[in-house]
Amino acid sequence: MKFSVGIASVLGFIAGAKAGTVIWNGSFNNYPTVSTFDNWSWSNEVGAYQWYIHGTQPTSHYLALDPTFKNPADTAETNGLRMTIDSTATWNSQMERVELIPQTTQNLGQGELFYHFSIMQNGVNSPDPTLEHQIFFFESHFTQLKFGVGPNPSDLQWMVGSDTLWSAPFSAGTWFNFAYDIDFSAGTVGLWASTGSAPLTKVVQNVAASTSTNSEDFHVGILRIVNGPGQEDYYVSGVYIEQGPITTAIGSGAAPPPPTGPSGTTSVGPTSVSSASHTSSSTVSSSSAAPGPQQSQYGQCGGTGYTGPTTCVAPYTCKAISAPYYYQCL
Repeated sequence: MKFSVGIASVLGFIAGAKAGTVIWNGSFNNYPTVSTFDNWSWSNEVGAYQWYIHGTQPTSHYLALDPTFKNPADTAETNGLRMTIDSTATWNSQMERVELIPQTTQNLGQGELFYHFSIMQNGVNSPDPTLEHQIFFFESHFTQLKFGVGPNPSDLQWMVGSDTLWSAPFSAGTWFNFAYDIDFSAGTVGLWASTGSAPLTKVVQNVAASTSTNSEDFHVGILRIVNGPGQEDYYVSGVYIEQGPITTAIGSGAAPPPPTGPSGTTSVGPTSVSSASHTSSSTVSSSSAAPGPQQSQYGQCGGTGYTGPTTCVAPYTCKAISAPYYYQCL
C-alpha cells in the first residue's frame, strides 16, 4: 500500500552537524573544469571518479559544471554537475548512459555506510516518463532509484530489488536529497531523504536485501533503458559516502532556511512512501483554527522527534501515516 508523506518539512532552520566519517568524497570541488574528468583512464587511475560509461561525444557534451547546477543548500561545493543523456550516449548497449564510478581503494562495502547525493531536474530537457530510467544504482541493482516505471511513472521511486518502498513526483526545480542506508554486515538497506535545504530524515526503515559491492560499482548517474531522440538533463551535487552515524545536514549545514509560501508556511513538495507494515491513517488532530503556527498541506505535523506545528491549515487534518514516525497534513 502506498502512502503520501511530507519529508522533513520545517518552519525554521535546522542544521545537523557533521556526524559520520567520510570514507569516499565525490565532491566536484576536485574538478575545476569538465576536462578534469578526462584525466582518468585505465592506465592512469586518478581522481575521485572513473569516467568511461558514456557516448562517443566529448566529455563536455555529457557533463557540465556550474554553481547554478548544485543544490543551493550545499555550501560545501562550488559547482554542481549537469549530466546529459541523448541518442549519442550509448556505451556497450542500445541504452542511453552517463555514469561516474568511484575511483578508490577504500572498502565501500563493509559495516553500515550512508551513500549521499542530491538530484534535480529543472523542467528543461526533462526525463521521459514513458521510458524506464535507472538512477544511482549498484551493479547488482539491489537498491536504486527508478523513473518511468509503474504504477506512477512520473515519480522518482526508490526500490529494493523489485519492490518500490518510497516514491515522489519528480517535480521540476525541486532538489531531492538522499542517503542509502546500507548495512552490509546485516544485509539490509533503508532510505533517508529530504527536499531543498531540509535535513535528511529516515523515510524507510531498513529491510533485507542482497547487499553487495566491489567498492567500484556504485553508478553515480543515469541509465535510460531505451535509446531514442531527445535530450535529458539531470543536476547532481553532494555526493559522498560516510561511515555512521549519519550526517543529516545538506552540504556544510550552513544553508538558509527553506523558502516559505505567502502565509509563512514552509513550501516543501509532497512525497510518498510505501510499506506493507505501515497501514495507519487515523486522524490525530483537527485543522480548525488554532493559535500559533499551522502546517501546510502535505507538511509533517507529528512524529518521533518532531517539534513543529501539530495543527494544519484548513481544510486539512493531521493524520498518522507511519505511526509513530510520521504524521502529515492531508
